[in-house]
Amino acid sequence: MVWRHGRTPWNAEKRFQGQTDVPLDDVGLAQAEQAARVLAALGPERIVSSDLTRARTTAQALADLTGLDVATDVDLRETHAGQWEGLNRDEIEERFPGAMEAWSADPDARPGGGEDRREVSARVVAAIERALDGLSADGTLVVATHGGSARAAIGALLGLPPEHWAALVVLANCAWSVLAENTGPHGPRWRLEEYNAGSLPITALADDH
Repeated sequence: MVWRHGRTPWNAEKRFQGQTDVPLDDVGLAQAEQAARVLAALGPERIVSSDLTRARTTAQALADLTGLDVATDVDLRETHAGQWEGLNRDEIEERFPGAMEAWSADPDARPGGGEDRREVSARVVAAIERALDGLSADGTLVVATHGGSARAAIGALLGLPPEHWAALVVLANCAWSVLAENTGPHGPRWRLEEYNAGSLPITALADDH
C-alpha cells in the first residue's frame, strides 16, 4: 500500500514542497489519525516512510495503533524540485515561463533543476523493494510517501510508460493506493486494486478474476 501524507501548510497554500521539510498542519494531523484507523484494519506487517516530517508523522499515526515501528528511507522522499520549492504555481510561471507545462508533458524535464520523473521512480521503487524483502507471503507493507513520488512509483510498478504516468492523478492528502503482488505464472507482477482511496478494497467478482 502506498500512502500519501496528510495536509501541510504549504499544501493549503498550493506551494511546491519538494524535499523541503514541512510539517503537517492541524488538518493533516486529523487526516492521518482518521486514515490510520481505517488502515489498521488491514493488520499491516511493516511500515516504511520517507524521512521527511510530514510523511513520518503520518506513518506514526498508524504505528501508534498497530504497535509497529516506522522504518525510514530517504529514497521515499518527494521529488527534488530545486528552485521551485516554496513557490506556488503562479510564482513558478512568472519566474520560469513555460516550465510547468514542459514538466507536465516531458518525463525527462527537471523541475527547478531538480530530479526528473524517471530518477524519482527508480529510487522510490528501489526503496519499496528493500522494504518488501523478508515480508511474509501474505503480509501487507504500508509505504508513507508523497504525491509525486507515489505517482511515479506506481506508474513504474504497473509498467506504464513514463509519458503515461500523468494518467494517474496525484493522490489526495492521506489517500492511498493498494497494489497486490501477482504470484501466478502469468500477467504483470503488480495489480492495482485501489487508487486514491479513502476506504479499504472490496473483493471484485468478475469472469476473469
